[in-house]
Amino acid sequence: MYAYIKGTLEEKTKDSIVIDAGGIGYRIFISEQSLSKLGELGETIKVYTHYHVREDNISLYGFLNNEELKMFELLLQVSGIGAKTAIVALSHISASQFALAVISNDISKLTKIPGIGNKSAQRIVLELKDKLKTEDGINTSQEPEENVVDTEIADEAMQALQILGYNKNDITKTFKKMKIANLSTEDIIKEALKYLSR
Repeated sequence: MYAYIKGTLEEKTKDSIVIDAGGIGYRIFISEQSLSKLGELGETIKVYTHYHVREDNISLYGFLNNEELKMFELLLQVSGIGAKTAIVALSHISASQFALAVISNDISKLTKIPGIGNKSAQRIVLELKDKLKTEDGINTSQEPEENVVDTEIADEAMQALQILGYNKNDITKTFKKMKIANLSTEDIIKEALKYLSR
């Protein structure tokens, strides 16, 4: 419903903000990590939003970039994971770390997130990796790129970026622009996000 809200930062609490946009104050729930990066009261800010509707509650959740928003929405697709757990997760793990944990089956990293136990972590990996494999146009194998030394690392980075919603062709073009020969999977993801977020 709302792609983003841009306006004056009027209020901060430990888990939410109020933005005045066009004379309307929007209460937006936000992660601690995002909250710490926001400006001072009175400044103009922009947050990407998710309009969350339940039978007993309607809420807005805010994010500083599309990667955080995508991660939040992916978590909501997992059975047993609610909006509160998803927003807390964003305070403890970055989008690149999350995507890498999913494609590498790193259950221990996911269980460090408050509210996510072993069974929930296994469901996250199972349901999100499965979704990636069935997504139209996704092919997890790729031809080795000229500047890629370790194709396994490049494949992992490719899959992780696809989990975050990016198109394979766009990712491949981005890899060609980057010097990724000696980078780790997570470093490749972080660098690629800088290009893909532009």
